[in-house]
Amino acid sequence: MLKEIVIALQSYSQAHHFIKNNKLWKWILIPGFIYMVMFVVSMYFFGRSATGVIEYLTEVTGLQNYVQQYQNSWIGFFFTFAGIILWLVLMFFYFSLFKYIFLIIGSPLFAYLSEKTGMILEGKDMPFNMKQFLKDIWRGIRLALRNTVWQLVYIISLLILSLVPVIGWVSPLVALFVECYYLGFSMLDYSCERQKLSPSQSITFISHHKGLAIGNGIVFYLMHGIPVAGWMLAPSYAVIAATLSLYKVKEL
Repeated sequence: MLKEIVIALQSYSQAHHFIKNNKLWKWILIPGFIYMVMFVVSMYFFGRSATGVIEYLTEVTGLQNYVQQYQNSWIGFFFTFAGIILWLVLMFFYFSLFKYIFLIIGSPLFAYLSEKTGMILEGKDMPFNMKQFLKDIWRGIRLALRNTVWQLVYIISLLILSLVPVIGWVSPLVALFVECYYLGFSMLDYSCERQKLSPSQSITFISHHKGLAIGNGIVFYLMHGIPVAGWMLAPSYAVIAATLSLYKVKEL
């Protein structure tokens, strides 16, 4: 798995050179700008919502009064830290929903980018097939919905775990890896479809190459730490990097 994670990480650098050499910027910047605007607006409201949820829980459960009553610094520390952990897990939960909505909306572009990358790598000039293109889009939407359901199950479990003192502190890290895996899964599936793998075959194949999915998702999230440029480039770079990583594994 570690070797595949490294391949996935390196694929982002290769994706940058691939985009530059093949003049694909117009397919990157326009949807990237739309994604950036959606991301900024969503994170603002998600942050306020997560804070509101925590305030509501502390008020309903009476935890705030309990902490104030005992005036114990350690108790205050544990509950404050637990609140931060819960906030982070909630943000992962919100972002996962936002991510899948964008994956569904951007499915036509991502399917095209993956196909375009494959054609350039193979030196083929495939004629555009509208029927196949629509089929690819519908497949991407179905897989995104399937992954949404499974990820919700995991995230809700982690939300419950985050309420447990000490043990729940690892929940944001686990949530991050779950997020990375399912994001990478969606990006890799565009290439799997082009290889004529059925959805069930694609699920089996990617589950055997978890490193590629996790590595792809890790860089996607790290790019969000770069304001504006990272937000704009992350989605399209992730698709192209996923395609390149599969070709690399195939060569090996």
